[in-house]
Amino acid sequence: MEQTGPNFYDDEAVFATYIRHRQRIDTPNDTLEKPVMMDLIRPITGKRILDLGCGDAAVGRELLDGGAASYTGIEGSHKMAAIANKTLANTDGQIIEQTIENWMYPHATFDLVIARLSLHYVADLAPICIQIFHTLTPAGLFVFSVEHPVITSSDAGWTSGTLRQDWIVDNYFTTGLRVTDWLGGTVQKYHRTVEDYFHLLNAAGFIIENLREACPQREHFQDVQTYERRKRIPLFLIFAARKPG
Repeated sequence: MEQTGPNFYDDEAVFATYIRHRQRIDTPNDTLEKPVMMDLIRPITGKRILDLGCGDAAVGRELLDGGAASYTGIEGSHKMAAIANKTLANTDGQIIEQTIENWMYPHATFDLVIARLSLHYVADLAPICIQIFHTLTPAGLFVFSVEHPVITSSDAGWTSGTLRQDWIVDNYFTTGLRVTDWLGGTVQKYHRTVEDYFHLLNAAGFIIENLREACPQREHFQDVQTYERRKRIPLFLIFAARKPG
């Protein structure tokens, strides 16, 4: 049976597989997604940061060490939240074990909101974008990454657990729920087009400042073959949007 995002990561086998994947060399998260995210959110000195779907909160520790004024991570998975609390031990960072959809967003509290590969697990993003707009201070920044729509559109032609060589883009404009096998489990994700993300941000009141597709950069890779393979198709879509001052 397929699971929602937080429940998916609380599955023992899935969680163990996830940890193994994150410890590999040249993971897409580290080589593609993170460099772009860090580029878009800097400078972070003195900023109050909210992280939606914070996972293990490793980036939270890094941001606090880099001068952020505060860090709050929202995490719906109990297993992830437990690791995140350990990650932030002996810092002023805090983890709130709650889903992105159900957390009560305080008004004008954060200078920066980030969401790294968590929003494609959310069924209805429109109210979340409004809540994020609400919780940002004037001129605050919202930066998020999702699986690229060419990836979420269809997983036909791919067998989970194998090195993917072919990518089929299909049913692109049929948006909504996708059920896919991943990390040894079955998970619910939600497919949206690039246009959908643009209009969601625009409707919430944001000014869109940047759009990136995490084009591979050789300096981020140890293995040249992995670098060459990653140039074949975009894995991530990343937006930076600002609340008017």
